[in-house]
Amino acid sequence: VYAAAYKALGVPVYSSAVFNFIPKTAMAFYEAIAKDDHATVGRLIDEFFLPYLNIRNRRAGYAVSIVKAGAKLVGHDAGPVRAPLVDLTEEEVAQLDVLIRKMGPQ
Repeated sequence: VYAAAYKALGVPVYSSAVFNFIPKTAMAFYEAIAKDDHATVGRLIDEFFLPYLNIRNRRAGYAVSIVKAGAKLVGHDAGPVRAPLVDLTEEEVAQLDVLIRKMGPQ
C-alpha cells in the first residue's frame, strides 16, 4: 500500500511479503504502480490489500503470522511462528483463504 508513495519519493522498486503466496497479484500491483495505473492500484488495494491489512493489524506480530498462514494456504507450509508471536486464529485463516481465492490462480 505504500508503493506509490515510495515511487513518488524516487524509490522505483519495493518488496512485499505477499509475493510468497499471491505472486501474480503482487506482480500486477507492482506493474500498475510502475505504469501509474491508478485504477488497477486502487482496485487491488480495495479488493485485497485493505482486507489483508485488516487481518494483519489485529495483533502485534501478525505481519509474520499472516505471511506464514498465506504460504501454508497455497501449499508452502513454513511451520508455526515462534513465541512470543502467535499464529492467526482459524477464523482469520479462513478470511485470508477467501481473499487469496478471490484473487484467482497464482
